Amino acid sequence: MEYLFLFLLFLVAFLYSSIGHGGGSGYLALMALFGMAPELMRSTSLTLNIFVSLIAFIAYFKGGYFRPRLVFPFLLTSIPMAYIGAGIKINPTTFKIILGIFLLIAIGRMLFIPNAVSEHSKRPPISVSLLIGALLGIFSGMIGIGGGIVLSPILLLMHWANMKETAAASALFIFLNSVAGLSGLLQAGFNYDTRLILWIMVGVLGSIAGSYSGSFKLQTNGLKYILAATLLVASIKLFII
Repeated sequence: MEYLFLFLLFLVAFLYSSIGHGGGSGYLALMALFGMAPELMRSTSLTLNIFVSLIAFIAYFKGGYFRPRLVFPFLLTSIPMAYIGAGIKINPTTFKIILGIFLLIAIGRMLFIPNAVSEHSKRPPISVSLLIGALLGIFSGMIGIGGGIVLSPILLLMHWANMKETAAASALFIFLNSVAGLSGLLQAGFNYDTRLILWIMVGVLGSIAGSYSGSFKLQTNGLKYILAATLLVASIKLFII
């Protein structure tokens, strides 16, 4: 079972990093399926997020897809709210159901509405970016994800970024929010699983392979279908776990 877990961890890191994600929702699903103690899941997910999303960001940055003015307003409010959200102890079931429904709607729009994903982008209003960043930050801190699983479809469906610009923005967004969320958990105090170093190594290998494929090899349509599949897995996980 340990080898199966490591293989699936590699696969999650590969697929998520190919679209600029850290894989937080995928790691949470894996840990739940393999019976990890709930008190270890958030910290483990955020730690893996940090390594995988940083590697994905570096790959997309080198590919020339990073737009600082696109993502910075979201980060301005999301980072402090992720830190605050990590210290909030509530039952997130309602939030997960709402998010799962949103992701299913996003999948439908991307796959079945012509021109829902465009190569031409416009700059989002600053006030809207600040509000969305705050909401995503507090939610990501509460449940242990980086927030990119929500940011990506918003950027795409509002035509604020194309696929690869979205991947670059999401990777940085996830990395910084995961750092903020983990910092909040550190303040409260938590324990790591003794196998975390091995998991990080596997996640890094998957991320290197996935981010290289996504930023340099895969075309827009390929990334769109990977993102849709990723969102579908994440939405199912939100409903059942």
